[in-house]
Amino acid sequence: MAAEGVVRNKQVILKNYVGGGLPKESDMDVRESSIQLKVPEGTKDAILLKNLYLSCDPYMRNRMKKLETSSYVASFVLGSPLRGYGVAKVLDSTHPDYKKGDIIWGVTGWEEYSLIIAPDGLFKIQDTDVPLTYYTGLLGMAGMTAYAGFFEVCSPKKGEYIFVSAASGAVGQLVGQFAKLLGCYVVGSAGSKEKVDLLKNKFGFDAAFNYKEEPDLDAALKRYFPEGIDIYYENVGGKMLDAVLLNMRIHGRIAVCGMISQYNQDHPEGVHNLLSVIFKRVRMEGFVVGDFYHLYPKFLEMVIPYIKEGKITYVEDIAEGLESAPAALIGLFTGRNVGKQLVVVSHD
Repeated sequence: MAAEGVVRNKQVILKNYVGGGLPKESDMDVRESSIQLKVPEGTKDAILLKNLYLSCDPYMRNRMKKLETSSYVASFVLGSPLRGYGVAKVLDSTHPDYKKGDIIWGVTGWEEYSLIIAPDGLFKIQDTDVPLTYYTGLLGMAGMTAYAGFFEVCSPKKGEYIFVSAASGAVGQLVGQFAKLLGCYVVGSAGSKEKVDLLKNKFGFDAAFNYKEEPDLDAALKRYFPEGIDIYYENVGGKMLDAVLLNMRIHGRIAVCGMISQYNQDHPEGVHNLLSVIFKRVRMEGFVVGDFYHLYPKFLEMVIPYIKEGKITYVEDIAEGLESAPAALIGLFTGRNVGKQLVVVSHD
């Protein structure tokens, strides 16, 4: 007979570290453990969470590697649940800042229930007039990433020419909409006709193209930006970055958010056109969203009215059930998802 208050806890664990190449579902395992639905006696500053929604994010690929060099995030622990951003409900708390019934977003475990001791970097959700799933993306890490990279790193001005790669993803779709609201000209690239149509017809991009149908990316960019690019929001790397460098305007800015084309490479591709950074006086800056979370209240002040006025739209790709999480995560790297990929663990 189960102990009082002890329940089954389904978890997604990492079985093997994955070096080069695409990760496989078999590199992860869905298993059951058990957990007491109460913070253990004597444990201070802890919260017990019931996870509702989990976010699938490209940066998690790096954590599936055995990282020998320092990174801004550590490798996942073999045999333990993956960790990532999610939305959860507080079931029990010995932490002064959290009480039973609070809804939070932040880093949690890929499992039904998580015990988090000394939680750091969790955000209490105050505005529940919008779908809670938005806090896995639009109102969570992806939204802050779009906001920080575009506004804080690039300092955009009305009328500038903006290019966004991987533009239909969780971050790209927002960068494009922020740019349009500011009065910029915006072009996005994506990997299918469906995604290109989405960029033009739903997200309001001025133009979009399928990079898979462009044998010469430099020529494609010259077609859409005959006068050059002021701001490039970089999500892809590799050949796309090389082509963009040839098309930047003087004093252009590049926010380096991600390089998804390189995450599964045994030998990352080199970049050949860096001389353009000198000739065009381009500022190219990498950034990590965690450095900007102090601006989260300012971000909400801007974006929540836009959502309620229907000026920002957001597309989600929702997988049902924790057992679907490994396939959902891997799908990011083959472009299977359309919009923000998330996993529903529980609807209540």
